[in-house]
Amino acid sequence: MSNLAELLSKEITKRARALNTTLISDVMGCTGSMDYKVKPVVSTMKVVGTALTVELSSGDNLFLHQGIYCGGEGYVLVADGKGHTQNAYLGELMAGAAKAIGLEGIVIDGLVRDKRMLGEVGLPIFAKGFIPNGPYKNGPGAINTNISCAGVIVKPGDLIVGDEDGVVVVPRDKIEGVLDKAEKKLKYEEERIAVISNYAEQKKHGNVNGNSIAPPWLEEKMKEFKY
Repeated sequence: MSNLAELLSKEITKRARALNTTLISDVMGCTGSMDYKVKPVVSTMKVVGTALTVELSSGDNLFLHQGIYCGGEGYVLVADGKGHTQNAYLGELMAGAAKAIGLEGIVIDGLVRDKRMLGEVGLPIFAKGFIPNGPYKNGPGAINTNISCAGVIVKPGDLIVGDEDGVVVVPRDKIEGVLDKAEKKLKYEEERIAVISNYAEQKKHGNVNGNSIAPPWLEEKMKEFKY
């Protein structure tokens, strides 16, 4: 097994934490998101960090155990569980160990268990659902290799961002550009929210006078359809 990818800088992760998955996906051309079933086990959970990748055999978590103990602060463990739905890949004990070690979170293309306890542990965990059946521990698997997780290619060192809407993956060589664009889009959205809020307030007092709050780009787009 080769050494883990270099951690992304604290500046990068700080910038990413100020954004959300929808902004990031939008500026990547509405791509980069894992399958819609991958969600946090508790809706308020958010995770940002550097990808530590793990390849699993279906229903087997041997290499997930090893991946946890290879990790540390700054890393998000991303595991390709092949979308397996007959066994859970982890529960309370593994989540507790991962939190103690300092992992930022775990993302799995598969199921987990111990739902209530996972919420109490507090480690951000993203999965496709829950099932009581436990996993096998026979392997094989791989750590720190390129994987496909829930429909998205993930390479060691990529930026992982997860929140209540799901998980997005930003390729390492595109992070700076994506964050720049997402920050600009955030500013635009904040300005739009202010415009909409002001319009709603003015409307209460009958002061809109036929003004429109439609965004400027909409008129240009609709011209293509002669509207």
